[in-house]
Amino acid sequence: MKDINKILYIEDELDIQAITKIALCDIGGFTLEICSSGKEEIQKISSFNPDLILIDVMMPEMDGPETLIELKKIKGMESIPVIFMTAKVQKQEITYYKSLGAINVISKPFDPMNLAQQIKNILQ
Repeated sequence: MKDINKILYIEDELDIQAITKIALCDIGGFTLEICSSGKEEIQKISSFNPDLILIDVMMPEMDGPETLIELKKIKGMESIPVIFMTAKVQKQEITYYKSLGAINVISKPFDPMNLAQQIKNILQ
């Protein structure tokens, strides 16, 4: 797997965006682009060209699973790894997310000090 530097994060809650930015940029050393909705992500994805996509499951308008389905329709984006970040982590929910193409799920609340390492572990 290639090195992961650029992460696109789709999350509608501003406080979680801020914590994640600190966790992944300041602590983890990643470059992070944040979108507040699935629709915004669909518009930004090609210009940012991420190595990894993190998606919140529960969002207004387009939820995480709908966003992933739309994302996979964009040429060149179908091979980018996707991780869902959600409080909805029952076994059948995780199975569903993976059936859509997610490589894994990070449960919320997450530990900001360990988030970057948790992502690296998933990708290994």
